[in-house]
Amino acid sequence: MKDFLFLCGFIVNPKRVRRLLRLMGVLALYPKRNLSKLGLAKYLRPFLLRGMKITQPNQVWGIDITYIPMAKGFMYLTAIIDLYSRYVSLRVYY
Repeated sequence: MKDFLFLCGFIVNPKRVRRLLRLMGVLALYPKRNLSKLGLAKYLRPFLLRGMKITQPNQVWGIDITYIPMAKGFMYLTAIIDLYSRYVSLRVYY
């Protein structure tokens, strides 16, 4: 923000910018701690693709579902990838 204000012709101290942003309630969103920790043992499954040779398209697909908070609610972003060709198919659900 300080660099943006400098480009606009305002010379400000970064501590002042930080204080004013805090007063306005503008905060950076960061992931919570320990999101990558393993789940409970009863939910762990073996990795079934270990040692498997992927030799053709449409043989193995992977998926990731991401929750994205929005101003009024949330949405889900789903990415599906073909592990052979690395083709990615994206879907958005409101």
